Amino acid sequence: MISDVQDDSVSAPAADVDGLAAAVSRAESDGISLSIVVVDRDPGQDSQLRDLATQVGASEGGTVLVLSPGQVGSFSDSISRVVLEAGQDRTYVGNPVVAADNFVDEISGPGTPWTAYTVVLIVLVAVIVAATYALNVRRTGTHSAGTTPSTSAGRSDRK
Repeated sequence: MISDVQDDSVSAPAADVDGLAAAVSRAESDGISLSIVVVDRDPGQDSQLRDLATQVGASEGGTVLVLSPGQVGSFSDSISRVVLEAGQDRTYVGNPVVAADNFVDEISGPGTPWTAYTVVLIVLVAVIVAATYALNVRRTGTHSAGTTPSTSAGRSDRK
């Protein structure tokens, strides 16, 4: 299987090789080194597919997707587990070529724009702080301007 992956990054039944090779090419155009392995039956535990992906990844490097009829496993030396699992969630379709295309779409798509979210949050907090300060100054300024210090109420300075 590893020698098959070394040839064209795909180890799969002949009918699926061209479609899977196209998915590998798409991933490569996005800078992702992808290998795909398709096995003909489900293992006893789905974690065995992840183990297989890890073995292929240790040999070949990059990102590895292993598909069986009803389960999926993946490994990557460059993509986070969160992104891989999001990609895996889109592979349960029964067709290895469609599954691989869905996986590539997910792992190569734009990620969460954390920088933009952070900037918006900082600006929002700054606006809230400024508004709170302005209201506080206005309230304090109005209150102190309308009040005069009083002498002791009810007392007279007369003797």
